[in-house]
Amino acid sequence: MIQELIVTTQNAAGIIHLAPMGVHIHGDEIAILPFRPSTTLTNLLETKTAVLNYCDDVRIFAGCLTGRRDFALNGLILKCALAHSKVELVRVEDDETRPKLVCKILKTVNHAPFLGFNRAQYSVLEAAILVSRLKMLPLEKIDSEIAYLKIGLEKTAGQRELEAWGWLMDEIEAFKKENAK
Repeated sequence: MIQELIVTTQNAAGIIHLAPMGVHIHGDEIAILPFRPSTTLTNLLETKTAVLNYCDDVRIFAGCLTGRRDFALNGLILKCALAHSKVELVRVEDDETRPKLVCKILKTVNHAPFLGFNRAQYSVLEAAILVSRLKMLPLEKIDSEIAYLKIGLEKTAGQRELEAWGWLMDEIEAFKKENAK
């Protein structure tokens, strides 16, 4: 099973990094597969620890992908997180493109109840994944996926989802303009 969440890491100098990731859950093991190069990979290899933040505010996902990373934190924990898990790196399965960082959960804390997702939140999460792959996917595929996702967004979005969607659409348009040259 893959869960979409925010991974926070910190380097030895204390600089915190937030990254949206699809984390693989296999029983008691958590597998984080960051692409090379990435700050998450460097930090996890350096400090051997991370925090998995479970949140329903899709602005965090969109914000991380569009240069908006100034969300409120309590240490490595997002203040808006519904829950978090502290994890420790136990094994690395090296790969040239995406090493597999196998972690164990040290502690999980619940902060607030999960009240469910609306379709707009799903749309924003999927659009964020598309934005993270702008350089890997054909623009025709991205455009057709966005057109479909927009249906759910328009039917169920609140202000947070609309704001996050706007950030992602700006990123896609900027990418198109840059690559039209």
